[in-house]
Amino acid sequence: MIKNIIFTAILFGSATFVSAQQTIFNVPTTDVLDRGKVYVEIDAAFKTNNESLVNRFSSFTPRIVIGVGGKVEVGVNFTGNIQPGSDSTTVVPTVKWKFYEKDNLAMIAGSNVYIPVRNRAYKIGTWSYAALSKTINKTRLMAGGYVATKNVFASNATRGGGQFGVEQTLNNKVSLAADWITGKHASGYFTPGVIYKPHPKVTTYWSYSIGNTGITGGNHFFLFELGYNFN
Repeated sequence: MIKNIIFTAILFGSATFVSAQQTIFNVPTTDVLDRGKVYVEIDAAFKTNNESLVNRFSSFTPRIVIGVGGKVEVGVNFTGNIQPGSDSTTVVPTVKWKFYEKDNLAMIAGSNVYIPVRNRAYKIGTWSYAALSKTINKTRLMAGGYVATKNVFASNATRGGGQFGVEQTLNNKVSLAADWITGKHASGYFTPGVIYKPHPKVTTYWSYSIGNTGITGGNHFFLFELGYNFN
């Protein structure tokens, strides 16, 4: 069963990349784009060696996010693009709303809708979440919860749990960060890494995802993300 859960993770784009919105690595932040702002990103996950549960692979997930005003942003992911193997391409519309912000405390709610378009195993599924963050000096702490419909993960996988994150700003270009989605399912990973901004409009993410299960069998991989702000 564990192998099926991990394989489902790879089909969804390696850890599913739960949010099309601005994220730490996988967990959505409480940042929301202003009206008219546009952000695009490409996520690349890759594993360089063969092990018993998860063999060598690479996958790519493009995304776009647009601020629509009222502290709301919408976006879309294109997941399930993996090599080697048959793609299980899925279009994932998303929405995130920051409904509270005061005294360095912010709260968000959001949802992703999974619509398979190639090699379909189901018709539609959803992942919804709520979270809060607290910023203390140069440190931002995040905590929240999620719930997913039965279609999003492999059978018998955990369908609800927590999502957590921390960001430590070192300077205007470099931050240390980590996030964690709990549970034994397609998005259950702890991911530490570095966020580096070589240009005010460009952000790069360098990280390593470690599975909540199956670590000794190979459930871990590199994750690189490149984002660009158009406005």
